[in-house]
Amino acid sequence: MENADAYPRSGRVILHIDMNAFYCSVHEAAEPERYRGKPTAVAGSVEARKGIVVTSSYPARARGVRTGMTVREAMRLCPQLILLKPDFDLYRSYSLAFLRIVGDVSPLVEPVSIDECYVDITGSKQFGPPLAIAEELQRRIREELGLPCSIGVAPNKLLAKIASDFKKPNGLTVLRLRDVPNVLWPRPCVELHGIGAKTAAKLERLGIRTLGALAAADETFLVSHFGTNGHWLKRAANGRDDAPVVAGREQAKSVGHTVTLPEDVTEPAEARRVLLNLADQVTRRLRRKGLIAATVQITIRRPDMKTITRATTLPAPTDEAAAVHRAACALFEKHWPARAPVRLLGIACQNLRPKEDVPQQLDLFEFREQPKKAELTNVMDRIRDKFGESAILTAGMLGDDPATRIRNKKERGTSLQMDHLERNEEQ
Repeated sequence: MENADAYPRSGRVILHIDMNAFYCSVHEAAEPERYRGKPTAVAGSVEARKGIVVTSSYPARARGVRTGMTVREAMRLCPQLILLKPDFDLYRSYSLAFLRIVGDVSPLVEPVSIDECYVDITGSKQFGPPLAIAEELQRRIREELGLPCSIGVAPNKLLAKIASDFKKPNGLTVLRLRDVPNVLWPRPCVELHGIGAKTAAKLERLGIRTLGALAAADETFLVSHFGTNGHWLKRAANGRDDAPVVAGREQAKSVGHTVTLPEDVTEPAEARRVLLNLADQVTRRLRRKGLIAATVQITIRRPDMKTITRATTLPAPTDEAAAVHRAACALFEKHWPARAPVRLLGIACQNLRPKEDVPQQLDLFEFREQPKKAELTNVMDRIRDKFGESAILTAGMLGDDPATRIRNKKERGTSLQMDHLERNEEQ
């Protein structure tokens, strides 16, 4: 590896920008007087000390706290750990801000999740050599947003992604094709981005234990065992990747939320209430994007982690919470045994289309009321955009007794932990 102090005479220059410990870093940037330098973790069910760690700050990681760990175990390892409620509106605002900074050096910016992106700076010579551009982006993100990030500089997306993982936080690494034999080939296959545990285990059984061995393997042999993926394995181990940086992001294939419940739910009324909260949040995001959905899918997970998904086609595409909620409840009642315990619930809206491209179909009884309902929904959305999600709650989102109503209103943002921002994003 060496400094990219000048543009190559031919070929591309790609940066991969990875925000470090993003959720915790955002909380620290927003309230540095409370969280700077302290061990923090974002987790669901904060008050109940249940759920899992979504991410942790570097001071917390130094004490052994890791993503996927139970909150109980994390608190045992680090009694001083500060647990934070997820705030996805805050995370999205910082994500958009860092993407705007990156967009100042090139129009070819490809977000791949809320906290990382690729940018092709091959045509950005006016801003200086590649390393200078990377350093300036890192400086601006740190000074303007208060966020750390690691950047990989490489001739393709694969090597840029690998390079950004080498030094965290605040790393800046250059990885060129000529570095691959020394840097990558001694490493185990599982360390290559795109090779999962199952593929690595199969390679191990075939006697291919390092990336160097994979790079030297016969391509016909690899194809015979891995199908067409064998071609990619050979090229990737040699550091080859022709995938372009695609500006922007294709339209979401689905928009969904899932919630890991603080306690197993057995009462149908409580399940319907959770589904109403989910339908409300999902359709809020549909309206923000100007989309409507033709299909509703629910996800249900038992305490033993067995998970099912079921979907239905709506009578007409919609962005209304009531219609999505009705469909979700009908699926739940049809496919889940009465009073069987539920650990997780989720709703996803699929088969999305821009609302403006789909003519509205109103029947005789609703054509007068529909404009009023749409305006009321718009007003409610504007109020919640300004004052927060808890500014307006429908009666169905609240419990049957005053204590439950107060608890639900207070903890709604905590118990409804979002596991997936979008099916084609974070992930």
